Amino acid sequence: MDVHWRFIPAARNSYAALYAACEREGYLLEPVRSPAPDVTCYSLNSLNASRYLPEIRDAPCITILGGPHATAYPAQMAMVADYVVAGEGEYTLPALLRALEEDRPLPPGVATRKGFLPADTCVRLDAYLPFSTMKGYIEISRGCPHHCTYCQTPRIFGSRMRHRSIDAVTRAARRFRDARFVTPNALAYGSDGMNPRLEKVRALLSSLQHKGQCIYFGTFPSEVRPEWVTREALDLITTYCSNSRLHFGAQSGSDRVLATLSRGHTVGDVIAAVELCLEYGLTPVVDCIVGIPGERDEDQMKTARLVEWVSSRGRVHLHRFTPLPGTPLAETSPRPLLPEVDRLLGSLALSGRLTGSWGDHTRRFF
Repeated sequence: MDVHWRFIPAARNSYAALYAACEREGYLLEPVRSPAPDVTCYSLNSLNASRYLPEIRDAPCITILGGPHATAYPAQMAMVADYVVAGEGEYTLPALLRALEEDRPLPPGVATRKGFLPADTCVRLDAYLPFSTMKGYIEISRGCPHHCTYCQTPRIFGSRMRHRSIDAVTRAARRFRDARFVTPNALAYGSDGMNPRLEKVRALLSSLQHKGQCIYFGTFPSEVRPEWVTREALDLITTYCSNSRLHFGAQSGSDRVLATLSRGHTVGDVIAAVELCLEYGLTPVVDCIVGIPGERDEDQMKTARLVEWVSSRGRVHLHRFTPLPGTPLAETSPRPLLPEVDRLLGSLALSGRLTGSWGDHTRRFF
């Protein structure tokens, strides 16, 4: 049975992880630019789904759909694709391919038009390579105990953090000159995600020391939380890592809005993190969201002032609120921007102090 992977740039890291999991079971996910027989697999998010769903519906082959969008809407997506993998795919996708090839019962975690039996287990990261032939970033942790109301992460991967072992991370990192990591919060490595275990972070970073290799930690494609930015944490990053930036989320300049989002930190935590980064010679890169449902004019102005303050000291990456399926804010809409906020953001972007998109939230994905 020939199995293909519909190459989509936004799903590059999912491809790397699932290629490794399927390769171990004897299936090679050959990349294609259009559906091909016998089987073509897709991984979609909610921003690119509308582009690919018609292709999946009309594909002349068996189609398997996974990713955040499929996990949020397994029953609906089963009306488009032949099979839908909801949730983590490292075990489920190879098991599904084997079931199709050998005419066995479908494994849990697969939805079809006939119904859906959710998976009853989660993935142990050390049981799977983060990548093999198709290289990707190294996922060191999965899951998040912070239930931010706009975020899909805990709804897909659960609220309990799981970590790849130091030995497994180190082996994978040796294959890169520049090693980068995927995690909801880099500084939470080895912890429950609520209480820092920086001795675990130190053990990880010290094990990654390798001649001629650069380690980037707490920067793209991952980040940290602002209240976890402490002197002890920055001592570790500046001692063991090569990054000159540290990436963390502020999301709003209003403590009231942060509380409604269940962020678990304050604006004061963001300001303290920015100032500590500067003290340690690191450029703070801060994520913010505009147009959050339920924010008032004064809340949006507070966010604008925070964006302006941070951008004078570091970098801001900003985007307009996008309702994501499966989250408490899934059925809401972005709040319009105040004209003065829109003008300020445009001015900061023109000066090179602000990046992102606060207009049509889909345009940067095509």
